[in-house]
Amino acid sequence: MSILKQKKIAVIGLGYVGLPLAIEFAKHFPVTGFDINKKRIEELKKVIDVTNEADINELKKVLTSNKKLNKALTLSNNIKDIAQSNIFIVTVPTPIDSYNSPDLVPLLNASEMIGKILKKNDVIIYESTVYPGCTEEECVPLLEQHSGLIFNTDFFVGYSPERISPGDKINTLTTIKKVTSGSTPAIADEIDALYKTIIKAGTHKTSSIKVAEASKAIENAQRDVNISFVNELALIFDRIGIDTNEVLEAAATKWNFLKFKPGLVGGHCISVDPYYLAHKAVSLGYHPQVILSGRRVNDFMGQFVANKVVKMMIEKGHKIKSSNALIMGIAFKENCPDIRNSKVIDIYNELIQFGLKVDVYDPHANADEVKKQFDIDIISTIAPKKNYSAIILAVAHNEFLQFNFKKYKKNKTVIFDTKACLDKTIADARL
Repeated sequence: MSILKQKKIAVIGLGYVGLPLAIEFAKHFPVTGFDINKKRIEELKKVIDVTNEADINELKKVLTSNKKLNKALTLSNNIKDIAQSNIFIVTVPTPIDSYNSPDLVPLLNASEMIGKILKKNDVIIYESTVYPGCTEEECVPLLEQHSGLIFNTDFFVGYSPERISPGDKINTLTTIKKVTSGSTPAIADEIDALYKTIIKAGTHKTSSIKVAEASKAIENAQRDVNISFVNELALIFDRIGIDTNEVLEAAATKWNFLKFKPGLVGGHCISVDPYYLAHKAVSLGYHPQVILSGRRVNDFMGQFVANKVVKMMIEKGHKIKSSNALIMGIAFKENCPDIRNSKVIDIYNELIQFGLKVDVYDPHANADEVKKQFDIDIISTIAPKKNYSAIILAVAHNEFLQFNFKKYKKNKTVIFDTKACLDKTIADARL
């Protein structure tokens, strides 16, 4: 029997993960979307989503739903407005600090905040990416401390890792199978049933919270290691003088070859999650070799691209100091505005150190966010007559695939294609 006769849901954190989640649950239950960013709340109330992750029509629909039907979305940055909720879903960021160590401040602050309004029989579900054991070792003690309640007697906890892929309009929240878990078998069943109401692809209930946490960590660590392998191949094949993508195409003719592509590895997941797993391993006395070696290779790729560009400029007779260079794209992936942990900044910084004047253009990225995070003033449009000695295609936005690169070839402009999406006759080099 369910301990929750009526489900009143609060989603804490309305970013790339929380907003789509709040919208889907609001089609079935009364939901309050909470975010400490007042500007974000005000924009969402006006049906403006700067992340471009939510379906605007769906957002508008749930905001105007009939509350008498007991399903609608309310938005707030006031903790009092979520005090009556009995299910709290935490989707706050879990970044890394300058030392590549987990930064749990947003997660712990959210736990402390919820603890202050926690009531008997409430359920807290964490979706933020963490290392195995974090939920029960770091978050639960704060919930107990600030509520005065007893874990698994007065309140319960679950973990269901987010699997949102920013910018992906095909593999969306409801079409990706959801991993679920709970702090007791009964709560695990309830949490699993809750997510089944919105996830069309179904759910996978794990035996423990730690298993669910670990599953998320290794998803992205595995991808990171695989990409680091082909990135290392790119470094080797560059010295040999052969095209990496041609090699991969040939190798992929075998049925069991895994066709990963080289490139810049950024974003909030793949470039971050391996450090969470490594952090836990080190705390237990094991120093991971493969995971961290993969990170080192991937973190080097921006520097490699910049150095390769400068060498090609020299070969073409370009003066390096004060020459103009254009970087196309600063988001971490194509066709989305997400700039979190973008490795394009590594290319930019390296070129600046060589003395080049670098323009950055990205029609998807928010100029204010880029300025705040990277201290770069991105250009609003590419000057048609500006003489660029080098152009780096860093992100494969659809707009860039239509760009006329050929007109720059007559000026001996170095064109580097980091995404291998341009014709080989256009690009001077590519990853």
